[in-house]
Amino acid sequence: MSARKVSFHTLGCKLNFSESSTLARQFEQGGFERVTSEVDADICVINSCSVTEHADKKCRNLIRRIHRRNPQAIIAVTGCYAQLKPEEIAQIEGVSIVLSNNDKGDLYERTVRLSRTSPVEVYPCDVDALTRFFAAFSSGDRTRTFLKVQDGCDYCCAYCTIHYARGSSRNMPIADLVEEARQIAAGGQKEIVITGVNTGDFGRTTGETFLDLLRALNEVEGIERYRISSIEPNLLTDEIIAFCASSPKFQHHFHIPLQSGSDYILERMGRRYTAERFAERIAKVRSLMPDAFIGIDVIVGFPGEKEEHFQETYRLLERVDASFLHIFPFSERPGTRAVEMPDKVQSSVATERVERLEELSRRLHANFCRQGVGLKQEVLFESTLRGGMMTGFTGNYRRVKVPYDRRYINRIVPVRLLEMDEQHDLRGEIDE
Repeated sequence: MSARKVSFHTLGCKLNFSESSTLARQFEQGGFERVTSEVDADICVINSCSVTEHADKKCRNLIRRIHRRNPQAIIAVTGCYAQLKPEEIAQIEGVSIVLSNNDKGDLYERTVRLSRTSPVEVYPCDVDALTRFFAAFSSGDRTRTFLKVQDGCDYCCAYCTIHYARGSSRNMPIADLVEEARQIAAGGQKEIVITGVNTGDFGRTTGETFLDLLRALNEVEGIERYRISSIEPNLLTDEIIAFCASSPKFQHHFHIPLQSGSDYILERMGRRYTAERFAERIAKVRSLMPDAFIGIDVIVGFPGEKEEHFQETYRLLERVDASFLHIFPFSERPGTRAVEMPDKVQSSVATERVERLEELSRRLHANFCRQGVGLKQEVLFESTLRGGMMTGFTGNYRRVKVPYDRRYINRIVPVRLLEMDEQHDLRGEIDE
C-alpha cells in the first residue's frame, strides 16, 4: 500500500516557510510522502498570509484552485489569515479544517484523522495560546535554512494586524536555538537565516538579548554563514553592527524596514524612529561594512501621504543608497487604526508612486550589483539548473551564475565576477 501524500503551499514571509517545513517533517515522520504542489495529494496544507487584502485573496483563490483540481483532498488552512478570519475561510468550498497560528503544532494530529466527508473543523485562537511558541526551522528545500528565533510583536503599528495574528513578542531560550542550529549543521546546510516577526526584539521571554543570541550562534560548528532576515532600525544597535562586521560568519546583508522617509507619516504610522535616525543607522552599517547589501521595506499611499511626503521618502532612499526596495501599496486591514484615518490616498496615485519607486529600485540594485564586477568573492551555490547554469549568492547577496557543475552544490567557492546581465545577475568564473 502506497503512503498517503501531503503537499504544502506557503504564502508570505520566511517565518511561514520555516513553520511549513517543520510541519512537513511531522507528516513525514508519520509516514506521509511529501509531494510538490503540482501533484494531487491526500492532504493539502495552506500556510496563509494576511499582510494585505491581496494576500487574503491569494489564499482564497489557492483554496478554490486546489479543490477544483483535487476535490477529494483534505484542505487544511493555517497561518495569519486563518488566525484573523477563521470563519470566513471555513465558508470556502473544499476547506476541511482551519487552525489558528497558535494551533500549528497540533495540525498533524487534528488533520490526519479527518475524512473528506467530515464537517469543517475550526479552531479559533484562545488567549493562552498567544503565549506559546511553535519552534521551527526549514530543512531539505534549499541551501539555506530559516531558523525561527522569535514570534509576535508588541509594536502595534497603525497599519498592521501582526499583533493580532501572532500575539505578543516571545522567544525560545538561546540554548534551545543553539541546539537547533547544531541539528541544521548536522543536516549539511551551510547557511542560516535568522528570522522572526520582530527579530531584534528577541529576549522578551527569557531576559536574554539578540546580541547574546548572535554570539552563541556564531560558535556553532558547521554553519559557515548567518543572515539576519529583518531588523527594526531602532533595534539595530551599534553593538550588533560591530559584531556583524567583526564576525566572518555574519554576512554583510541587512533588511531594514523604513516604511516612510517622512517624519509626519512615520508618526502617523506609529513607528519608533525618525527618518534621520534611520539614515544614521545605515551610515553606521556603511562605516564598518562599505560593501553591505541594504534591503529596505517601503509602504506607499498611507493615509495623509502627500506628494511632498513621498518625495521625502524618495530622496532618503537615494541618499542612503539602498541596494533593493521591497515596495508595498498601503492596504487597509480591518481593526487597525489606519482604517479610521482621514485623507486617504487615491489608488491611482499610490500605483503611480509604486511605479516610481520600482524604477528607483531597479536603478539602485543595478548600481549595487555592477560594483561587484571584477571582484573575487565567496559564493554559496544552490542546486537549481536553468539553461545549463547554476546560481549562488555572495555574502552580500549578489546573485552569481556559472556553468552547472554538481560538485559545487552547497559549497562556498571563490568566484571571479565578470559581467552583469539584464536581470542584474553576475556571470562568474570559478577561481579555486
